[in-house]
Amino acid sequence: MRIRFFRKLLLSLVMITGFIAPVYADTDAVDVENLNTQQDPYERFNRVMFNFNDKVDGAILRPVATIYIKVVPKPVSKALSNFYNNFDTIPTILNDLLQANFYQATSDFWRLTINSTAGILGFFDVASSLGLEENKEDFGLTLARWGYTNSNYLVLPFLGPGTVRDQMGWMINYEYLSLYPYIYPIHTRYQIYFTGVVVRRAELLRYQTVLEQAAIDKYVFIRDAYMQRRNYQIERNKELSDPYLEKEASPAASE
Repeated sequence: MRIRFFRKLLLSLVMITGFIAPVYADTDAVDVENLNTQQDPYERFNRVMFNFNDKVDGAILRPVATIYIKVVPKPVSKALSNFYNNFDTIPTILNDLLQANFYQATSDFWRLTINSTAGILGFFDVASSLGLEENKEDFGLTLARWGYTNSNYLVLPFLGPGTVRDQMGWMINYEYLSLYPYIYPIHTRYQIYFTGVVVRRAELLRYQTVLEQAAIDKYVFIRDAYMQRRNYQIERNKELSDPYLEKEASPAASE
C-alpha cells in the first residue's frame, strides 16, 4: 500500500509538469506597478524550486509548445483548448457545491451540458455565446471558502507556484474531483493529460515577452501576480456564495 501510494504520488508529480509554466496568463488584469509584497517565509527554498522549474520549462515544455503552435492549425488548437476547458468544468462544479455556491454551480452545470452536447464534447464553446461565462474552481479555493484564507507562498518542483493550501488542494482536486484517475488504460490517461499540458503551455507563450520585459525579478513578479489573482478569486467566491441570501438580507440592511 505504501509503495503504491508513493509511486502514485511520483507519477502525479511527473504528469503535472505543465504547472511549472509561470502563472502569468492573467497578468493583464494585475496592476504590475502596484504589486503588494506578500509574506514569503520560504523564499530561499522557493527561489531554488522556481529556478529548477524554469529550467525544466525552458528545456522541455516551451520548445514542445512552440512546435505545437507552428504545426497545429489555429482552429484545431482553439478546439483543443475548448475541450480541455470543458473537461475541467467537472471539478469546478464539484468545488462549487463544496463551497455552497449553488447559483454558480447551476451556471457551470449548464455550461458543461451545453458545450458537451451542442458544442460536441466541448470542442466548440457554445455556452459563452449564450452568456454562460467560463469559471474555474479548485479545492484550494474550497479550503479558502471555509476559512483557510491566509497561506504562505510555496513553490514545489513540477507543481510550480502556489501556497501551502493550494499545493495540498491540488492533490485532492486531481485524485477525487477530476476524471483523470478514472481514465483507463493508464497510458491513455497520461496521453490525454500531457496533451492538455502542451495545449495550456502553448496558450501562455504569448505572455512570454510581457513577462521578460516587465519583470526585473521574475520570481517576485510571478509570486505577486499569483497571490493577487488568488486573493481576487477568494474574494469573488465570497460574493458568489449565494445571491439569494444577499437578496433576503438586503431589506433588513436597509432598515
